[in-house]
Amino acid sequence: MRDDLSPAVWRKSTFTNDTGACVEVADLDSGRWAVRDSKNPTGPVLTFTAAQWAVFTASVRAGLFD
Repeated sequence: MRDDLSPAVWRKSTFTNDTGACVEVADLDSGRWAVRDSKNPTGPVLTFTAAQWAVFTASVRAGLFD
């Protein structure tokens, strides 16, 4: 599935520092989520279903990637 990213509103985490080393996320009209590297906004984008995004963010909150 190829998502239409043209209406995407990208945002960074409030924990972003001044190094610019962060990712941006956008919730898409299709109910999916998109993620990109903030240093390369025209580069590749990963997209996830709402269920995949929920599992990922819950895992991050639980510290599974620390």
